[in-house]
Parts: sequence; structure tokens; C-alpha cells
Amino acid sequence: MEKVKIIFEDKDMMVMEKPSLMTTTKEKKEEKGTLEDYLRDIRPNDLPRNGIIHRLDKGTSGLILVAKTEEAFLGLKKQFKERSLTKKYYCLVGGDVSFEGVVDMPIARSKYAFAKFGVNEEGKRALTKFKLIKKYKNNGKIYSLLDIDLSTGRTHQIRVHLSHLRWPLVGDRVYGGEIVDGLKRPFLHAYKIVFKHPINNQEMKVEIDLSEDLVEILKKYEEC
Repeated sequence: MEKVKIIFEDKDMMVMEKPSLMTTTKEKKEEKGTLEDYLRDIRPNDLPRNGIIHRLDKGTSGLILVAKTEEAFLGLKKQFKERSLTKKYYCLVGGDVSFEGVVDMPIARSKYAFAKFGVNEEGKRALTKFKLIKKYKNNGKIYSLLDIDLSTGRTHQIRVHLSHLRWPLVGDRVYGGEIVDGLKRPFLHAYKIVFKHPINNQEMKVEIDLSEDLVEILKKYEEC
């Protein structure tokens, strides 16, 4: 399994890069090898989920904030509640996407399929902004690499919204994405997060490169 990377750390908090095939928290007590388990081994504390502030789906790689103290935990949680952070993702979708746009559609748990979500007027508001980075083609089909600004944090939000628009993420078996040899998960990577340090209030900008497995997938496509 890929290794967890510590991108930033001080006495109050950490910013970590979660590998794509690692579960964030122990939703099932018997599950082993989660990010929560990893943190308990290297930096144990008494905070909920060992200080993990937010989750990424198991198949999503990228940045996660972790608190090391109660004060930092409450400060970071407040920013998530107030939606004052910026969270940005890269994703590759099947389809010829317009230059930029906003998806403002409520999301709820599916009534028909376990562990799936969908656009539903009875759900919670979900807001996803996207901007085209580059277009690719393969076997006569167009693909779009997008920069996503996630304004809300609903479960599977990016995957649900883009699939609803008939632009499913490449590799996303759950929401109709195209299966590609060598890709074991949706093409989705949390590459940037901007927030205020929970103790000194300094603006923090943390950014990482696209994960290596996704870089290799892009090599299979021809740039338009």
C-alpha cells in the first residue's frame, strides 16, 4: 500500500496526503489499516477520530487536515462549519465539458442502491464549481481534466454532480465512469487546501502534485 505523507506539521496540527486506497476513519471497528489507525501509531491523542477533521472517500487521494490539540480541533472544525476554507480537486471525466460552471443541486442517499447517493430535491444543498484545465481524446471520445472548487462537503458530491451531468469520473465504477486498465479508483485527487491556522490565524495554503498513478493514466490519452 502507498505510504501516508506528512506535508506540514507543527505542535498544533498536521496536513497529510492520504493514499487513494486507504480508508480515512474506522467506520467499521474490524477494519484495519485506516488513516485513523496510522495516526494512533505515530501521534496518538484523545481527540475524536484521533484529530481527523474531515474525510476523503477511500478511492480519493489527497490532502486531509489533522488536529493535535483540542483548541486546534475546534478551530478547524469551525472553519468547515462556516465553509470558510477552500478545497480544490483534480478530476478527469468522460465528456466535452464547457470552460467553467457551477452545479447547485441537492444530494441525498439513494433509496435504491446501498452506499450510493444522488441528486434529490429532498437532500441537502450541494455546490460544486468547476473549471476546465485541458481536454484529451482517446478512441474518438473526448475527456476533460477539471479543477474543482468544493463549496460544500456532501458525501460523493463531486462524483454525484458530474455523473448527473453525464460527465462521470474516469474509473468511477459506482457512478458510471469508464474503466481504464491500471486505474483501481475514480480519477479524483484533493490537491489544494486554503485555511486559517487554528491558533495563530495565519493563512495557510497547501498544494501537492497530482498523484503518480493518475499521472500515468493521463499518459494513455492524447491532448487535444
